[in-house]
Amino acid sequence: MPVAPKGAIILAIARGFCILLIGAGMAQGLVFDIKRFSIHDGPGIRTTVFFKGCPLACRWCHNPESQSSLQELILRPNRCIRCGACLSACPHGATFREDDEYRVKPAKCQLCGTCVEVCYAEAREIVGRSMTVAEVMEQVERDVAFYDQSGGGVTFSGGEPLAQPEFLQAAVQAARERGIHTAVDTCGYAPWPVLEALRPYVDLFLYDLKLMDDEEHRRFTGVSNGPVLENLRALSGAGQAIVLRVPVIPGVNDGPENLRALAAFAASLPHLQGIDLLPYHPTAVEKYERLNRAYSLAALRPPGPEEVAQIAQVLGRPGVPVRIGG
Repeated sequence: MPVAPKGAIILAIARGFCILLIGAGMAQGLVFDIKRFSIHDGPGIRTTVFFKGCPLACRWCHNPESQSSLQELILRPNRCIRCGACLSACPHGATFREDDEYRVKPAKCQLCGTCVEVCYAEAREIVGRSMTVAEVMEQVERDVAFYDQSGGGVTFSGGEPLAQPEFLQAAVQAARERGIHTAVDTCGYAPWPVLEALRPYVDLFLYDLKLMDDEEHRRFTGVSNGPVLENLRALSGAGQAIVLRVPVIPGVNDGPENLRALAAFAASLPHLQGIDLLPYHPTAVEKYERLNRAYSLAALRPPGPEEVAQIAQVLGRPGVPVRIGG
């Protein structure tokens, strides 16, 4: 298997993930990160739980490690100190040495994590871990005092949290039972019954809206925007609190036609609490290199402050504040 000169190789092991429901606290899902003291994923100080797996493949995605619904092993050759500990420790014969590099045979790797545990240089990492709702809530509840003081809470993000509906439903209900403010950061691409069952337990939806033209949406995300728009209309019509999150991607969705259509659609939504503009940033480029994936927008540059301010003027209207940043 070829190794990228910079960054790393990612090996997706074709092992499915099943959600097991044995009571709400025992519901299981795949999580790739939990970030405490977040201030960009909803009001106040929050804990953001990042679910793994997403049905979209946005070309500008800044969390490419979140896209696959499988656990994955990341190798970082630039960190490797060639100690050979991984080779000696691997119980399945998956690690081998070639051209002074320690590599992995995907067919043999069982994602047991043994090589990760012995890698002192942190050149290996398994992305995605199975967690129960009880385990997630144990971490979320550590900062209840900060939520209470700041008006914060827990945000379930991704990837796409709706892609693990049973796990998300159980987690949101558990948070609400504990009096914790709940937010779901979603692209909205899911069957409506998933959202309909979820919405009574969600205090705020952070709803991504990228492109209004269906053909362009398919081109840049891989899926139709039909379900996205239909679900957004339905949530708003049901009285849900919603903040739109609009990534500003130069040359993709910042043209006047898309902005006018987006502004008109946003104006048709009752109960809209605000619009967040999220300017593109290139920090994900290194992640794609680590994952040995091509990044089609590598030459893209962030939009300037004046451009973002002009977009804010187009989208803004009385009673619906437009913020730059989440």
